[in-house]
Amino acid sequence: MFRIPFMPREEKFFDLFEDGANNIVKAALVLKDLVDNWVCIEQRVAEIKELEHHGDSITHEIMARLHRTFVTPFDREDIALLAKSLDDIMDFIDAATGDMLLYKVERPGERARELADIIVQAATEVQNAVLDLRHKARLKQTLTRCVEINRLENAADVVYRAALAELFEDSTDMAHVIKWREIYEHMESATDRCEDVANVIEGVALKHA
Repeated sequence: MFRIPFMPREEKFFDLFEDGANNIVKAALVLKDLVDNWVCIEQRVAEIKELEHHGDSITHEIMARLHRTFVTPFDREDIALLAKSLDDIMDFIDAATGDMLLYKVERPGERARELADIIVQAATEVQNAVLDLRHKARLKQTLTRCVEINRLENAADVVYRAALAELFEDSTDMAHVIKWREIYEHMESATDRCEDVANVIEGVALKHA
């Protein structure tokens, strides 16, 4: 009787996801440094743009590998969705800093610093959750990380709403309002995409733990 030989899972996906998550943490830290110190603005924005390009290359490699790999470490749909969600986090960080430079905004205020801090925390939890994916024994503990990411996303929502309220209350300069409303929206959206990552990883953990 003909037997199909054992075919190992393609482990390279874990390397790529971990690279992507590490890349996001680097970008989040640059964002935080930018809004906290507000120096070397063009250089910081350029650093994030370079990280965004690297993130794009990771996403492209994941999708290309997905199309040519027979046995994947978990469901193909989850791999594709996780790759997209990680890429979206980076895109929104890049969009927020790009707009700060494009619109020539003044030094960010407390709400922007609060959102940047939450993005760093959420990105770090995403990084840790992605690291757990490789180790089946750690999948149960990653559910706790997913809960924390959801909590951070809720905290970002609170800061975002407060930021918008203050923006409209404190400013009669509509150009200023429009600029910062868009920047705040990008920053809050970055945390939304962190929650998307948590939802995908939670699903993977529940299926395979």
